[in-house]
Amino acid sequence: MTTIDAPQPDAEVTEVFDVAVETGTNEDPDVVDELEDEYDEEEEDFGPIVESPYDRPGRWYVVHTYSGYENKVKGNLENVIASRAMEDAVYEIVIPMEDVVEFKGGKKVTVSKKVFPGYILVRCDLRNDVDAWGAIRSTPGVTGFVGPGNTPVPLSRKEVENILHVKVEGEVAAPKRTRPRSEFEINETVRVKEGPFADFSGQIAEINEDQLKVKVLVNIFGRETPVELEFSQVAKL
Repeated sequence: MTTIDAPQPDAEVTEVFDVAVETGTNEDPDVVDELEDEYDEEEEDFGPIVESPYDRPGRWYVVHTYSGYENKVKGNLENVIASRAMEDAVYEIVIPMEDVVEFKGGKKVTVSKKVFPGYILVRCDLRNDVDAWGAIRSTPGVTGFVGPGNTPVPLSRKEVENILHVKVEGEVAAPKRTRPRSEFEINETVRVKEGPFADFSGQIAEINEDQLKVKVLVNIFGRETPVELEFSQVAKL
């Protein structure tokens, strides 16, 4: 009887099998290394990490206040949180601001203005702390939460990041957006300060904030004539 010896496994195959037993994987070590390298490369390609205020604990809500009392309400609410030891439920209070270009006395000045007069943003946990709603709602100057039937509705991620201007880490900060806002109004009567129509008065018919000009209806020889003037050339009466 002829005996046929079973073929011996190749040494490389044996090595792969041994490694598989030790590591719990049935992959070729070289293949595993390649996959790990690819994974590392993919991790590096994820780009800069964005720190979003939306990912902080709690949710962001819009709280309505008396217009012009936003800073006062913010201070009142901070005092309420401290006195009731509610720092674990109400985390952050923000009054969104923006830089606005205005023209006062013929000069251009940049001032900080509230983006949403009469509103503040509050980051808090209303789902797990029932007292937080009452504490905020009863704060002097607060008239309620924004939502249907005064039911608080949290802002979406997009809304939070747009309002609070999320910036990608590592990016050069973009210059603050400014928008021109004149101190004049349509149909307002103004006096011309300089030029051929100096000391004439007239009503403003148009305001061009992009070009920093107004069109004033000046009475010339008994007829109203539109005259285009720069902001600096006219003054309020």
